[in-house]
Amino acid sequence: MNIFRFAGDMTHLISILILLLKIYATKSCAGISLKTQELYALVFLTRYLDLLTDYVSLYNSVMKIVFIASSLAIVWCMRRHPLVRRSYDKDLDTFRHQYVVLACFVLALVLHEKFTFQEVLWAFSIYLEAVAILPQLVLLQRSGNVDNLTGQYVLFLGAYRGLYIINWIYRYFTEDHFTRWIACVSGLIQTALYADFFYYYYLSWKTNTKLKLPA
Repeated sequence: MNIFRFAGDMTHLISILILLLKIYATKSCAGISLKTQELYALVFLTRYLDLLTDYVSLYNSVMKIVFIASSLAIVWCMRRHPLVRRSYDKDLDTFRHQYVVLACFVLALVLHEKFTFQEVLWAFSIYLEAVAILPQLVLLQRSGNVDNLTGQYVLFLGAYRGLYIINWIYRYFTEDHFTRWIACVSGLIQTALYADFFYYYYLSWKTNTKLKLPA
């Protein structure tokens, strides 16, 4: 494992910890898209099925379990926690994510690296992760103002994917037979979706003002 992948994993973990901190410390999920969290839970559940069949390393297994458990915990809190669920912005979180799931599954059936059950689900998870942030970005645009913890959560989530792109570039030049083109293309698309958010986050930081996204 190279330093870029490790940095990406840690950045991803930090984004999840920030979100959990926001939910548990404030007992609020205002500004957080439940639909994005449900998509991420589905991403991890379908991608990490190899936990049942393959062992790579203790680090690999622990990180997979952490991502699955944390994503399910966040969804549970937003749906079932008596205090947290009251703050959910249901009227703003209206992105029709079921169509995204269907489109990604069909795409995975057509474009995959090997036509096996596990590889098709892996491709599905990669395609789905590329667009899973869309409900969150739409919700933030509709709400206008973005609180500090939510902004940092999205920032670190985008930074994680950017670091993974560097990881793939590094592996392409240093490893023989590196062919994860699906992950590379999807990662570029995913990072591009964050571009607008990164721009306004930078303006907010530069001017020391509250982060606002145009509707």
